[in-house]
Formats: sequence, structure tokens, C-alpha cells
Amino acid sequence: MFQDMTKKMSESMEPFKDLVNIQTRMLEELTRQQMECTKSCIEATIQQTKELQKCQTPNDLLTLQQAYAKELEETLKAASNENLKALHDARDEIEKITKGAFDAFASK
Repeated sequence: MFQDMTKKMSESMEPFKDLVNIQTRMLEELTRQQMECTKSCIEATIQQTKELQKCQTPNDLLTLQQAYAKELEETLKAASNENLKALHDARDEIEKITKGAFDAFASK
């Protein structure tokens, strides 16, 4: 009897464990992406600083700043798209689990 109850409890907790695992993977992926984005921004800033020394005219500086801003914009857009993909993937997995759990209750 106790084993049956333990088994039922484990089975009923399985969707929650799956949800926690999905959230953990999603947060790990988001953290990895943010670290890559931060690294890319820092590298762009360092490169920008090195290139500043080569500027001879205000026009050179303006061109350099525009290129820097464009590079940062592309980096942030890419990071945003990757973040949204990770969130959508996690949401899709969570929806499958919750649908399966609700279907299991409905069939009883």
C-alpha cells in the first residue's frame, strides 16, 4: 500500500519535475547567450578604443562611431532573437507537458 502511494505520488510529481528541468535548461541557455552577448560587446568596445587612436579627422570619428553602433545593434538584435527562440522553445515544451497532464485528468 505504501509503495503504491509512493509510486502514485512520484507519477503525479513527474510533470512538475519536467517543468523544473525545462526552466533550468532555458535559464542556462539564456545565461550562456547573455554571456556571449556581453563578451561580444566588450570586444567591440575594446576594438573601438583601439581604432579611436587612428582617427585623424572628425569625419573619421563619425564613421567609426557609426560602424560601432551598427555592430552593437546587430549583436543585440541577434541576442534578442536567440533569447526569444529559447523562450519560445521552453514555452512549447511546457505547453506539451500541461496539455498532457490535463488530457490525463480528462480521460479519468
